[in-house]
Amino acid sequence: MSTPAVTVHPDATLARAARIMAVRRVKRLPAVDRVGILQGIVSRADLLKVFLRPDDQIADEVRRTVVSHLRPVAGHSIDVSVREGVVTLRGPVRDTALVPLAVRLARAVEGVVDVEPQLTGGDVGAQEAVPPPV
Repeated sequence: MSTPAVTVHPDATLARAARIMAVRRVKRLPAVDRVGILQGIVSRADLLKVFLRPDDQIADEVRRTVVSHLRPVAGHSIDVSVREGVVTLRGPVRDTALVPLAVRLARAVEGVVDVEPQLTGGDVGAQEAVPPPV
């Protein structure tokens, strides 16, 4: 154990805990409240569990939290598929300016490794592809 003890607040994000663990080279990170009482311990395995989330769960969350912002073209829908944590979004959208926002929202979903936007915009008949955001 290091001194002084390396700890994290229980409300810290997994990303913050992972950064602390990497920078301070610790394998386990105690989570303590404001007065220093132990609330739990974060391990490397806890951090990895986020990336081991099943693809169908990731797809369901992306449908709930991201697709609603895309405003698909009337009579069409946005298809969400996930394979090994990589999310693919397909379909026509009314406002292509929302594509970068959708990509950021999808990347924020726990377990998402990458996002491949294959969204089209404008005239549904033309199906012009929207380039991925940089």
